[in-house]
Amino acid sequence: MTDHAPRVLVTGSAGFIGFHTCSRLLDRGATVLGIDNFSAYYDVSLKERRTAILADKPGFSLARISIEDQAALERAWTTFQPDVVIHLAAQAGVRYSIEEPRGYIGANVIGTFNLLELARDNPVRHFLAASTSSVYGANTQMPFEETQRTQTPLSLYAATKGATELIGHSYSHLFGTPMTFFRFFTVYGPWGRPDMALFKFTRAILAGEPIDVYNNGAMVRDFTYVEDLADAIIALVAAVPGSSPVAGDSLSPVAPFRTVNIGAGTATQLMDYIGELERALGKTAIKNFLPMQQGDVPATEASPALLKQLTGAAPATPPSVGVPAFVKWYLDHYQS
Repeated sequence: MTDHAPRVLVTGSAGFIGFHTCSRLLDRGATVLGIDNFSAYYDVSLKERRTAILADKPGFSLARISIEDQAALERAWTTFQPDVVIHLAAQAGVRYSIEEPRGYIGANVIGTFNLLELARDNPVRHFLAASTSSVYGANTQMPFEETQRTQTPLSLYAATKGATELIGHSYSHLFGTPMTFFRFFTVYGPWGRPDMALFKFTRAILAGEPIDVYNNGAMVRDFTYVEDLADAIIALVAAVPGSSPVAGDSLSPVAPFRTVNIGAGTATQLMDYIGELERALGKTAIKNFLPMQQGDVPATEASPALLKQLTGAAPATPPSVGVPAFVKWYLDHYQS
């Protein structure tokens, strides 16, 4: 953080990425208001434990509200008066969006709209928000670059995230709010979500149960270690979009708005990722090979060039380091 003790509002503070981002902000001297509704989408006790860690750090406060609740959100915002907003709250999950679509419209679209309206009336130095690599949808040209077309989403989750990027651009153009939407690529690491592959694989392997491996294992992902991701988010706070583009920029010609990939730029085969997990656990997985799931894509790979231009760095922790770090946390957390 370059500014002295900035006031940062972080939505989704009890979530996987929100927790790590808040923790690093607080360690850098920021004052942080976390906003989270402790949704029951997955184990709420995990969110409570993350929040308890944050509550022990100086400078942290929490509002237990939903971003869909415009009145409660406005009260929290106006009381705190943030300099910067980092909007991470969302209904996550590609596959769950097929089963429960309504929640995605509420949390991802309406919730983001509420925050944009508050930023319109209460200007901030920088509004940053989470998008996803899923917006690249049917694109097959890799690595994915921010200037590629993103109008072919394959899931409602991706569509809601793409919609918030478009709505954000319109607000940035109309009201001059400096805005950055970052696109995440398969984030993993300690304190992860139980619905994510690494968490599910670890639990099943330890229990001697089979793991479901989709597309018969022919999957490629740009795996991003969560601590690298949080560092990149915080570094982007200072990269406020203005009128001067950098090389390969996605900067809008009509607004202080850009999209930025946060990924390592390294394509890893799913079977190699599983191999790292097997080595870390000292056990071989029983693999249940299945066809591709609806709404999923066979491969993702980020171009980190713009992130490097803006911040001087990009995620670099390989799965050979990140996966054992997750396993150590999992064993300490669930088997100690």
